[in-house]
Amino acid sequence: MDAILPAVAEELLCEIRQSFQETTQISDELLLSLKFIFGPTALYALDLVDQRSVSHVTSPSGRSVFQVIGSSGKMYTCFASCHYCSCPAFSFSVLRKNDNMLCKHILAVYLSQAMGLCQELTVTDTQMCDILFPKED
Repeated sequence: MDAILPAVAEELLCEIRQSFQETTQISDELLLSLKFIFGPTALYALDLVDQRSVSHVTSPSGRSVFQVIGSSGKMYTCFASCHYCSCPAFSFSVLRKNDNMLCKHILAVYLSQAMGLCQELTVTDTQMCDILFPKED
């Protein structure tokens, strides 16, 4: 994991990675641990992973972001390295209220990476600029 999560969350994601590599499943114990640490966000994030909604987007210049298709069908841009997501829930629950460590989209990024289920996409530098600096409607 690139960003710094609390040690217990880091360890849990490492255990999920190891478990998924060995059995292609997450044990009930690990699922309960996910729910304990991340609350209801864990279930929503796992649903996004199941739907293969997470893409790791890279460009020839070396820039890299994650895009997650949310449950509403809207695309959100996530930067796992600094725990940032463009979704409204991140702004409200993580930044303003500080009652969640991260939103379901960022957790889905971490889980999809741990489980090896993140889609890899390569775009041009121009397309990456459009992702990083979207035009306002």
